[in-house]
Amino acid sequence: MSNPDPKSIELLRFTTAGSVDDGKSTLIGRLLHDSKSIFEDQWDALQRSADLAGGSDVNLANLTDGLRSEREQGITIDVAYRYFATPRRKFIIADTPGHVQYTRNMVTGASTANLALVLIDARNGVVEQSKRHAYISSLLGIPHMVVCINKMDLVNYSEDRFREIREQFYAFVPRLDIRDVTFVPISALKGDNVVDESQNMPWYHGPTLLGHLEDVYIASDWNLKDFRMPVQYVIRPLTDEHHDFRGFAGQITGGVVRKGEEITVLPSGKRSVVKSIHLLDQELEEAFSPQSVVIQLEDDIDISRGDTLSSLDTLPYTTQDHDANISWMDEQPLVLGRKYIIKHGPNTTKVVFREVVHTVDIETLEEQHGTAELGLNDIGRVKFKTMAPLVYDAYRKNRNFGGFVIIDEATNDTVAAGMLRSPEKPAPVPEHKDYVI
Repeated sequence: MSNPDPKSIELLRFTTAGSVDDGKSTLIGRLLHDSKSIFEDQWDALQRSADLAGGSDVNLANLTDGLRSEREQGITIDVAYRYFATPRRKFIIADTPGHVQYTRNMVTGASTANLALVLIDARNGVVEQSKRHAYISSLLGIPHMVVCINKMDLVNYSEDRFREIREQFYAFVPRLDIRDVTFVPISALKGDNVVDESQNMPWYHGPTLLGHLEDVYIASDWNLKDFRMPVQYVIRPLTDEHHDFRGFAGQITGGVVRKGEEITVLPSGKRSVVKSIHLLDQELEEAFSPQSVVIQLEDDIDISRGDTLSSLDTLPYTTQDHDANISWMDEQPLVLGRKYIIKHGPNTTKVVFREVVHTVDIETLEEQHGTAELGLNDIGRVKFKTMAPLVYDAYRKNRNFGGFVIIDEATNDTVAAGMLRSPEKPAPVPEHKDYVI
């Protein structure tokens, strides 16, 4: 059998989450080590670190806990990204913190993931942080979840304990919007069921963690129905050969576009036909999400950065009034009536929050009404108004076209990440004009 073309191998992004000391960093270190994805100089550095610490065992967690403060405290603080590949798939791992105060980091790491890997200590079972990270994964629209019940070596590889924890988690799953959940009993420290099958758990007949990561079906994760492409840049080559070329560059955030297809430009609502599609030095007959391409239209329409090319049959929302779920990431709480900046794709505009509809109690998933404030690491539903209209899909329909961040215009800090919901009363496509709050 011939080896697959590296360019055709799928990329899976996954995030790790769990409570403190559940072994997330050790698990990622084990995954990298046993899949032979560690360079010799990295392994030598780990051995030197073990010698300096006065021990003989290499600490695999140090592969991802790169900050000195993380190693000193034995915890993960920041999001650590690691890349590795097998002959069947490429992977990008986001190792996220387990502490409650670093929930915002977990949101950052999970925002682009196809799969959430939730780690549970077999001794402790399902705890609040397990629920918190599972809920955030669901809120962020991550379609797949694998629950690794770790440290099985510390409970004598007990099948009964594995089943007990699985039932604890299953009781929580109906309240989550997750497409599929898989459970794997592992020992990250010993390597059981991480890359190689465990001889200590003959009662388990499912895949290893790596086997599941290689096989989970992600081709349907992208929205390939509704064509959307926010324009990042207008291409005007200054050459005699291409003096009349005017193309629009951007990443397709949803759907498929074909040469000869009629599309519309939002928010102006003007229409044209796709004349050509370019990817690097190739001209394509069609392109699809998440490719980055240059599209040339038949008509000379006034289009600039921030406008959106869209299919005609399924239009996105275009409105100034918005309903969204957000995760607040700043120590300074949300202030109703104050102006912030919202960044949605290539667009930035001012925004004013009008109402906190509710916050979410992560432990019970109950909605808490009657509050006008969101503090650090709080998650809630809000309503706000933007100075200029946003063109978007609901986050549940298209993650790439329904997410945004909020920026404090005084400090330039990112203070929140959000997921747009369908508006209660969808507004018609507005005329092209200036907007004010």
